[in-house]
Amino acid sequence: RLGSATSLSSAIINSRLQELVRLFKERTEKVKEKLIDPDVTSDDESPVASAAAAPVPAPGGGLEGDKPLGDDHYCEMLCCTFKYRPWLDRLRSYRFPSSIDPLTNLMYVLWLFFVVMAWNWNCWLIPVRWAFPYQTPANIHCWLLVDYLCDLIYLLDILVFQTRLQFVQGGDIITDKKAMKENYLRSQRFKMDVLCLLPLDFFYFKVGVNPLLRFPRCLKYMAFFEFNNRLEAILTKAYIYRVIRTTAYLLYSLHVNSCLYYWASAYEGLGSTTWVYDGEGNSYIRCYYWAVKTLITIGGLPDPKTLFEIIFQLLNYFTGVFAFSVMIGQMRDVVGAATAGQTYYRSCMDSTIKYMNFYKIPRTVQNRVKTWYEYTWHSQGMLDESELLVQLPDKMRLDIAIDVNYNIVSKVALFQGCDRQMIFDMLKRLRSVVYLPNDYVCKKGEIGREMYIIQAGQVQVLGGADGKSVLVTLKAGSVFGEISLLAAGGGNRRTANVVAHGFANLFILDKKDLNEILVHYPESQKLLRKKAKKMLKSNNKPKDEKGGPGEALIIPPEADTPKLFKAALAATGRMGGRGALGRLRWRLRELKALRE
Repeated sequence: RLGSATSLSSAIINSRLQELVRLFKERTEKVKEKLIDPDVTSDDESPVASAAAAPVPAPGGGLEGDKPLGDDHYCEMLCCTFKYRPWLDRLRSYRFPSSIDPLTNLMYVLWLFFVVMAWNWNCWLIPVRWAFPYQTPANIHCWLLVDYLCDLIYLLDILVFQTRLQFVQGGDIITDKKAMKENYLRSQRFKMDVLCLLPLDFFYFKVGVNPLLRFPRCLKYMAFFEFNNRLEAILTKAYIYRVIRTTAYLLYSLHVNSCLYYWASAYEGLGSTTWVYDGEGNSYIRCYYWAVKTLITIGGLPDPKTLFEIIFQLLNYFTGVFAFSVMIGQMRDVVGAATAGQTYYRSCMDSTIKYMNFYKIPRTVQNRVKTWYEYTWHSQGMLDESELLVQLPDKMRLDIAIDVNYNIVSKVALFQGCDRQMIFDMLKRLRSVVYLPNDYVCKKGEIGREMYIIQAGQVQVLGGADGKSVLVTLKAGSVFGEISLLAAGGGNRRTANVVAHGFANLFILDKKDLNEILVHYPESQKLLRKKAKKMLKSNNKPKDEKGGPGEALIIPPEADTPKLFKAALAATGRMGGRGALGRLRWRLRELKALRE
């Protein structure tokens, strides 16, 4: 028992002393390196990335301000406790915003949808109720109920929403209630909104319920165009909505023409001539069919008989040709805008193929060029990402670059510890390049002027006697070429061949761009220089020195006893040899005698 305790204590003491000696050696090496090269900074002096402070945990273990999501909500009434839904409590505590951002507020877009629905009710059904006999004394109350509901929506839009819309004045966003109200009252929008709510309904008491008295309600067209702009801004495929809207324009023109045809037939007398509507079948469907044939000029229509019919038909033909040509032209613009990117891609590819055919480029090279075009277009939706961002200001380009590339670049070990703003500046200099399968990214011995970061795909590092053996496969997030980028003097030669394994999308950082960035961040420059020196030292060491495969020893050498531990044992002997160290010293003497 005494021997086992002694051996255990000796092992603990030996490990502690070895750890102490190792720390002393590391500190000595750092001081020597600092004296030799003043530019080298210690790990403790690395620039700290400017990041937001982490939230302070609350005493209960969670973050301050966090509340459990699944808590039960109860309401005490009389002697009982009732459970109520949390959304009801949120609804009671909801306060209407004092100002509304018309560009980003989705609630405002939803409200515009209801306003546009009320506007469409008036635009589509006022002509129908005026021309066709669909409004009767039996159903007049239903028509009036919906009419005044639409008027209520118009009134709420004026009093509640339009007076709370933010606006820009002198570069500042104005959110003051009085200023927003005055801005709306001075605008053209307010004049049209008041005009569309003219109370012509009072004439119902004198002339009866005539739908034409509600025609001013159709003047709220500015809300319709504003809704179109806001909706197109939030849709991912806005061209689909544009096609639907253009089709609705055509259908509405046909709708108005069918109403006018029924009115003209009723004016001449239903069935009085072969040209007018004969009063059989569904009146709206039959008149709509006549309007389609007239506006699209299909032909096969009966000839007008009276002067009124001839003038009406001539105006219809002229209007139909004009309206139909406008609709076709607008539809062409909508489809052209939707396929503009595809058209640009096709034109670039056709020009490249024409160029390669003119210079008789080999067929294999042409196939690889076509493959690059097709893969780049289908993977990115564009040929050059920089063309899309060149019109944006520098701050917005940085925001997009952070959202797209920061998660990949921040994980690169080479840039860990560098200034965060330096990484942001570097993100704007990255270029995205697509490599095809078996393309050489870089070759051994060539001058290295770029560093590569793998965004997607894989690359293989080749080596060996034949230069075709796969040494390692690098995946997304890996970095290579950094030694050539950071090395000074003659150390910027490529040390291996790198080939794309399948399709690979890489970020490229030029040496010139990195040097321009590091001028403004001297601390990060020192840190990167230190890391580059360590990389070069580790690459220049022989394999057996780095712990690689060498001649295997049959009997491994015995580890030397640390000098500090020897000194402690000697001091114990001079003091009488008592305690654990004394017993350990006596045990080591026995082992030495047995070994001899």
